[in-house]
Amino acid sequence: MHGLLLAAGAGRRMGMPKALVRDPDDAGGPWLTRSVRVLLDGGCPQVVVVLGAGADEAEPLLVGLPGVTVVRSADWSSGMGASLAAGLAALTSRDDTVAALVHLVDLPDVTAEVVTRVVTSVGADTAALARASYHGVPGHPVLLGRDHWAGVADSAAGDRGARAYLARHDVTLVECGDLATGADVDRR
Repeated sequence: MHGLLLAAGAGRRMGMPKALVRDPDDAGGPWLTRSVRVLLDGGCPQVVVVLGAGADEAEPLLVGLPGVTVVRSADWSSGMGASLAAGLAALTSRDDTVAALVHLVDLPDVTAEVVTRVVTSVGADTAALARASYHGVPGHPVLLGRDHWAGVADSAAGDRGARAYLARHDVTLVECGDLATGADVDRR
């Protein structure tokens, strides 16, 4: 199981790349490192981080974090779909990876407990397809077994990511509303 953190966006409504955002109290550090720790602590021993906007400033924040690999999305400005495809392409070259847990950098209240619940609900299996839900509303993280990677990458476009692919397939929803809201943060 690999974590796949999408952190490439410019954060136009935020006024800066979300990978570089820090909470006012700075308790968890930058959202980028907090999100990586959530994946590592939640059960993903390795994490691929996809960067784009602000990559030169963001990548040094990851130095020293174990099990982290950085991929730069050349087409990050076209939307999350390009970043998702870049991350899945990087994982495809790794024969030891059977599933990817896709997480977004702008979900600061999603915790390691959410990751653990999603991972343990279906396990690391090449056919697995699951996602966290918050009071019945589907959200992130999303678990993609390797069998789904090509289809997800082919359908990923613009800011939709895997949405179209997931709508056409049977996805296990894992209720996590007791752990987090799963709400993305777009503005300060």
